[in-house]
Amino acid sequence: MKKIESFKINHLTLRRGLYVSRRDAKDGAVTTTFDLRLTIPNREPPADMPALHTIEHLGATFLRSHRRSDEIIYFGPMGCRTGFYLVMFGEQSPENVYPLIVEMCDFILAFDGEIPGATPRECGNFREQNLDSAKYYIAAYRADLIRFKNFAYAD
Repeated sequence: MKKIESFKINHLTLRRGLYVSRRDAKDGAVTTTFDLRLTIPNREPPADMPALHTIEHLGATFLRSHRRSDEIIYFGPMGCRTGFYLVMFGEQSPENVYPLIVEMCDFILAFDGEIPGATPRECGNFREQNLDSAKYYIAAYRADLIRFKNFAYAD
């Protein structure tokens, strides 16, 4: 069986960052999948589910409302709970997407109020939200992203 690309990344050296996980092309259309690594795998605990769920709701709302929303395909958490995938149309680079991600972090950090889409009619697990915890993870991610600008996977 073929080993998928994300399993080829050395998670022992991975840090918080914004990485190109993969690029795909079909019939002339290109997509770029980004790895937004929020926690340091295998050295820090993974993010808790209520925080991830809140980041998902707020991040998706921000991205779908942004002036670049026509480039956004998908934003959602990784199964390992150490980050998110962002899938975008086009051959994107971390440097090009970096301002968008910092802006998304700022939106989440400044957010106050009812979490968008967190009602029984809109979400299958609407009660599992934690804004304070989401802000904790996003603050650490934003600080490291700005400080280190980790854009390339290390060996």
